Amino acid sequence: MNIFVSRAVRVCIASSTLYLGFIQPSLAAEKDTLISYKTTQTIMLDGQPEKEWEKAKPLTMLLDYMPYKPDQYEGMLKTQYSIKSLHNDQNIYFFVQWDDPTKSVDRFPWVKQDDDSWKQHKNLDQTGHENTYYEDKASIFWAINAKGFSKKGCDIACHLADEEGKVADIEQKSAGRKYTRKDGETIDMWHWKAVRTGLTDQFDDQFVDATKDPAANRNWGRKGDSKTGGGYQNNINEDKSEPAYGGLVMNLDDNYVIQDIDKAPFIDTYKPGDKLPGIVVSPFTGSRGDISSKAVWADGKWTLEFQRKLVTTGENAAVEDVQFSDLSKTYYFGVSVFDNSQINHIYHEGVLKLNFK
Repeated sequence: MNIFVSRAVRVCIASSTLYLGFIQPSLAAEKDTLISYKTTQTIMLDGQPEKEWEKAKPLTMLLDYMPYKPDQYEGMLKTQYSIKSLHNDQNIYFFVQWDDPTKSVDRFPWVKQDDDSWKQHKNLDQTGHENTYYEDKASIFWAINAKGFSKKGCDIACHLADEEGKVADIEQKSAGRKYTRKDGETIDMWHWKAVRTGLTDQFDDQFVDATKDPAANRNWGRKGDSKTGGGYQNNINEDKSEPAYGGLVMNLDDNYVIQDIDKAPFIDTYKPGDKLPGIVVSPFTGSRGDISSKAVWADGKWTLEFQRKLVTTGENAAVEDVQFSDLSKTYYFGVSVFDNSQINHIYHEGVLKLNFK
C-alpha cells in the first residue's frame, strides 16, 4: 500500500471521529484538546461571535489530507480550521470557521438548453461522485461504542477499496465505504450540508453501524437518525427528463433550493440558460433534526454556529447519538470539510479531544 492510501485508511470518506475515555488533568494543555467552557448566557445561533464566545479558547489546525484524488478536482487541498465550544446545563454549543474562497451551492442544477430540453449538470469522477456541481459541507464524527477507536481512529469504520476494487469482497466503483467492525457498534455523524440543510438551519444528524451489505442499505453503514418528517429529495420527474417542480429562476445567493412549502408544479415558461434547483428541502423533525445551526459565508470564510442537547432522548437515541452525560470524561472526535465535493474531503490526521470545564 502506498503512503497516500495508508494515510487515507485512517480517515472516513465523510470525516473523523470520537471515543469515550477518562479525563487526565494534563489534557487541557494539549494542542489537540478542545475545552467546552460553562456559560450562563443565552447563545444566539446567528453565525456571529457574540461577546460570550471570547471566553472560549479556539482549537486551531491545518486540514491538509484527502482520502483520494479525483480525476477532476479544482477545489481546496488544505484549509485553516478553528473550533470553539461552550455549554450550559442543557446544551453544548460550537463555533467553527474555515477558509474557503468560494461559496459552493450550485448542486446538480437543472439548466434549460437551446433546444428547450433540460439538462441536469453533473461531472462525475472516476468513483462516480461529484466535485464540480455540488455543495460545501462540514462533518464531525463521534464514536458511541466503537471499540478501539481511541487507538486506531477512523480506520475502524472507514474501508477503502482494495487493489481489486472491492470492499468487503464486493466490487465497488466508490473509493470506499463506512461501517463499524462489529454488530452493535455505532458512531454518531454530524453532517452540515450547505444546500440540503443550510437554509433549514440544521445539520443532517446521522450515524454509522455495521451494515456492509448494499442490498440491505444503499449507503452501507451510513444511515440517517430516526425522523418524523422533513428532509430533502431530488427535484426530478418520473422519467428523469426535467424538474418535477418549478418556481423562481435559481440564484446562488438565496434561491438555490426549493423549499417544500414553496414548491409549485413545473410549468415550462423558462428561457434557454435559466437554472432551477436540483433539490427540494424541508426541516427535519424528530431525532434527525437534533442539531440546530446557522451558517454564514463571507470574505472567503465559512462560519458555522450550532448546538445540540448534551443528552438526547429521541427514538433510538442510545444507538444513534453520542451522549455528553458525564462532563468529567474526555470525548474524542475528528473533523473534516468538503469543498464542493460529494465524498472527497479535507481532514486533520489524528484524533481530537473534547473536555468540559
